[in-house]
Amino acid sequence: MLPISVCMISKNEEQHIEECLKRLKPYHYEIVLVDTGSTDATLEIAAKYTDQIFHFDWVNDFSAARNYALSKAGNDWILSIDCDEYLEEIDENALRLFMEQQPKDAGRILIRNRFTKDGRTSIENVRVSRFFNRNYYCFQGAIHEQIERKTAQTHMPGQFKAASQVPITVLHVGYDGSEEAMRAKALRNISLLEKELESTGPDPYLYYQLGQSCMKLADYEKAYEWYDLGLSMDVDPTQDYVRTMVESYGYCLLELKRFEEALQLENVYETFAVRADFTFLMGLIYMNNGLFAEAVEEFKKSTSMSEYSVEGVNSYSANYNIGVIYECTGHTEEAKKYYKKCGEFEMAKKRLRELG
Repeated sequence: MLPISVCMISKNEEQHIEECLKRLKPYHYEIVLVDTGSTDATLEIAAKYTDQIFHFDWVNDFSAARNYALSKAGNDWILSIDCDEYLEEIDENALRLFMEQQPKDAGRILIRNRFTKDGRTSIENVRVSRFFNRNYYCFQGAIHEQIERKTAQTHMPGQFKAASQVPITVLHVGYDGSEEAMRAKALRNISLLEKELESTGPDPYLYYQLGQSCMKLADYEKAYEWYDLGLSMDVDPTQDYVRTMVESYGYCLLELKRFEEALQLENVYETFAVRADFTFLMGLIYMNNGLFAEAVEEFKKSTSMSEYSVEGVNSYSANYNIGVIYECTGHTEEAKKYYKKCGEFEMAKKRLRELG
């Protein structure tokens, strides 16, 4: 058994916590749950899976609660997940090697965010540092907290490497809730993020998260403003959140029908066309500007790329858009060819039925 403590915080998570803990049970990891004031059956359900349950008075600071959980863990190696995240895959042999050979590295797990947009369920894949040794890392940030390296005074000496991928995959179902619940969560997040921004000063990551929350409210104008602030700062284009911020910035412009302005993303093409999400976005931008040949080229390029975040951008979604372009420009047989490449994607199947 690997010496791992799974640390979680909760408040009124009866809808998700049983499935979360059920999936962890076969691995026999220590489970540490810190509750911040549940009034439903969360604690009763959790007690079936762990006796390491603690209370923490909520102080509007997620890092404070998570660091309290770290302090209660019986192991130094921590896997931090949320109650609405369900373990899907874990390679313990590879994980053991990581723990032995890279003890001072942070491990980036794969989180598959499930969400619904325009009536369709999609998956967005993100890598987040959630597996680490608490001797070297702690949480920082009142909301959308991230792990940070401890100072030289508080950790054992040694050089840190960049975060590494670890073989852990979880499914995040927290966006499955009602529209009303999602709106309330986004508004809460905006309030906490704005307070943190007041205390920390300009921060591109906080601007990014504010933009993301505004996107969930369909407030595209405000989201655009936050992204614009973030991208005006000195940011590292290799960071996942920066790539997503650039792509979200482009989608804001499309939602706002500022199509010509969106074409300016051509200026950063060489920097950000490293995953299918960006080339797919460029395809949409070209489509909306009537540049159909350029759009087809970008969608085809997307299907040749292995790195992506949102599922479909390098497969069925890209092929579907190529089909739409060919259909709208009178190339019906070519359209059918690309619709067939979409497999079980229902929108493509519908077009094939209607084209006969």
